[in-house]
Formats: sequence, structure tokens, C-alpha cells
Amino acid sequence: MFINSLKTIKEYIHDRPKIKKVVGVILILVGLAALITPLTPGSWLAIIGLELLGVRILFFDKFKFWKKK
Repeated sequence: MFINSLKTIKEYIHDRPKIKKVVGVILILVGLAALITPLTPGSWLAIIGLELLGVRILFFDKFKFWKKK
């Protein structure tokens, strides 16, 4: 049931690019706020927001290379 609902949410966001952009910007803002405030463990949300907007992490290829080893 949980996997089915995640699949439905993923399809809904994929079909509506404006919602994807809004969610990405919100995640970036929350992640940046988490860096400034005591919510430091939530700062990784900014990285997820950047991925939703299509910005790749600079070291993504290096991480994949290390994973293969």
C-alpha cells in the first residue's frame, strides 16, 4: 500500500512540471533555513530540491565511481 501511494505521488509530480518546480524550491528554502537554524540535520533537503530542479551535484560522477569500487 505504501509503495503504491509513493508510485502515485511520483507519477502526479512527473506529469505536472510546475508542481515539481515548486516542491524543489520549497525543499531548497527549507534546507537553507536548516543550515542557519538549529535544524542542521534537515539541510540535506536543499540537495534533494536541487535534484528536483535538474541541477546535478558536481561530484555525482565521483560518488558513482567510489560506489563501483
